[in-house]
Amino acid sequence: MIGLLRNFSPAWLAILCLTLIGTVTLPSALAHETPVASLDIREGRNGVQWLEWTYYSARSDKPPTVQWPDHCTEDYPRLECGEAGLVGLVTMPQIGDQYSAAVVKVKPREGRMHTYTLTGANRSLMLTVDGKLPWHSIAASYIPLGIEHIMLGIDHLLFVLGLIVLVSTTPMLIKTITSFTVAHSITLAAATLGWVGVPEGPVNAAIALSIVVLAVEVLRHREGKPSLSAKLPWLIAFGFGLLHGFGFAGAMNNVGLDPESLPIALLFFNIGVEIGQLAFVFLILGLNHAHRRLEAIPPVWSATTAIYAVGGIASYWFLVRTAALAI
Repeated sequence: MIGLLRNFSPAWLAILCLTLIGTVTLPSALAHETPVASLDIREGRNGVQWLEWTYYSARSDKPPTVQWPDHCTEDYPRLECGEAGLVGLVTMPQIGDQYSAAVVKVKPREGRMHTYTLTGANRSLMLTVDGKLPWHSIAASYIPLGIEHIMLGIDHLLFVLGLIVLVSTTPMLIKTITSFTVAHSITLAAATLGWVGVPEGPVNAAIALSIVVLAVEVLRHREGKPSLSAKLPWLIAFGFGLLHGFGFAGAMNNVGLDPESLPIALLFFNIGVEIGQLAFVFLILGLNHAHRRLEAIPPVWSATTAIYAVGGIASYWFLVRTAALAI
């Protein structure tokens, strides 16, 4: 088995693995899911809070369980906290497992609503009288959410991997990945802040099509045929990066934050996406470096097989996602 693996370039092996994962984990060919639960809390009289859950997850048919402060007692949809009110530590232990995140919206009887987000890396929330959160608490919630979103996005990772395969020099790779980053950051911000509205279904279908186009360009380049993507990979990365940014925005749009919290949450979410993307790029580059040190020679057919596998699964995604638009 070890000898067999040594015969594959890590990039091609990674492509085959991601393609297999995409086939198994996305049987419906829909975009990757970021299940988010939302809890609305409205303050009533005499320390009574009224609760309302909105949730959906393929991992669970129930809302997340909540561990309230010791002085609070829940009898859904009623929460009684007495004279002290809803202050103290609130924990959702299932976040990160059954749900990627939970949004908690607290509306006092007087004053504005406060919005908080819990993630697997930050499952607890300290509610205070003034309702304010320090910036590092927001970072602790949204950076992990961004990392999870990119790591679960097999289609996004396949596109990035295609760019790595297409580019032959380190300076051009840096320029290409930077171009992709700038582009999807622009559309992620525009869509999340409500400046541009694009339907999620067509975006997901177009993202799958972008992978098909990139696979064709990689094959043309390997066959020595003229390829705009090989000559100007940063331009292709920027163009399709704008498209992928709308796909990233799906997770932020599902969160439904208030306008005051949105800009800083968007910043940290985007930082999380970039951390995950860079970690993936460095992983592939590290594997390639180790592979060269081993002086392993991959079989000629491995590269072509991997690219055809990418084009095949991406074509399947595109057809099924397009068909879903008519339903």
